[in-house]
Amino acid sequence: MRHLLSLGDLSAAELQGLIQATVQRKKRPRPTTPLRGSVFALIFEKPSLRTRVSFEAGMARLGGTSIFLTGQEVGLGVRESLADCARTLSQYVQAIVLRVYRHEVVEELARHAHVPVINGLSDREHPCQALGDFVTMTELLGELSGKTLAFIGDSNNIARSLAIGCAMLGMRWRHACPEAFRFEPGFFAALQARFPEAQLQYVDEPAEAVRQADIIYTDVWTSMGQENEQAQRRQAFARYRVDSDLLRLAPPSARVMHCLPAHRGEEITDEVLDGPQSVVFAQAANRMYAQETLLLWLLGKLPLPVPKRRPVRRPARR
Repeated sequence: MRHLLSLGDLSAAELQGLIQATVQRKKRPRPTTPLRGSVFALIFEKPSLRTRVSFEAGMARLGGTSIFLTGQEVGLGVRESLADCARTLSQYVQAIVLRVYRHEVVEELARHAHVPVINGLSDREHPCQALGDFVTMTELLGELSGKTLAFIGDSNNIARSLAIGCAMLGMRWRHACPEAFRFEPGFFAALQARFPEAQLQYVDEPAEAVRQADIIYTDVWTSMGQENEQAQRRQAFARYRVDSDLLRLAPPSARVMHCLPAHRGEEITDEVLDGPQSVVFAQAANRMYAQETLLLWLLGKLPLPVPKRRPVRRPARR
């Protein structure tokens, strides 16, 4: 049994396999219903549009049903221990999707669950968003190794999952961010220890980040739970806006991504979000397809394609 709490829970081959399997499944007609009779629990402490609807729609398309519960209804770790919640839910459902404030809640519940647990967002990571995003990038760019993702903004949960994925897939990560809002010390070093060829770099100026970018990605400056920091963050990130002036410094082929919801006029302007280089709504659509593939794989219904290996050149015999 496997969980997905972090994108780093996967091997590089598994991540590539999930991406390729999603791309292949999208090309087929409406899916069959291999999960008929399966029931899934979605427990959300935070509000949600894309995560909730994409999971519920994907589960329904595959023949399963879902039960949605708010954090107040369940009282994770309040009404009863997380261990008891996990053991009880495991009697009723085939998988559990959590959207929580603290990543430790996801980890603790997964320790005691007897069914797959999926992190639908925590303060540390958002692996399902990143998985769908790499599907979108693959559809746009083909092979991702050697391509450049420029992330403009806060080192939040989205950025963390994307940086991990870039290290796994051989993409260059160029992060324009005020120094005070960078990842904790050691994050890049730990990734490079696991993936020695990872190219992870901070830059001070957004213009420097986007000059050779294939993908320009941004997200809100103030995430859920940080509302009391909003004024400070608006000031700190004021020059980290993705607007038409910044986009003109990037290659014309660069595409713009945003995980949504967007604070239009803050981290991204209307003319960019609604412009010809934006793939934001195709990106949102891929959440459902990627999560369908993830569910099928975690429940043993879908083998992953084996990533193609580069041919090994052997020296000629003399």
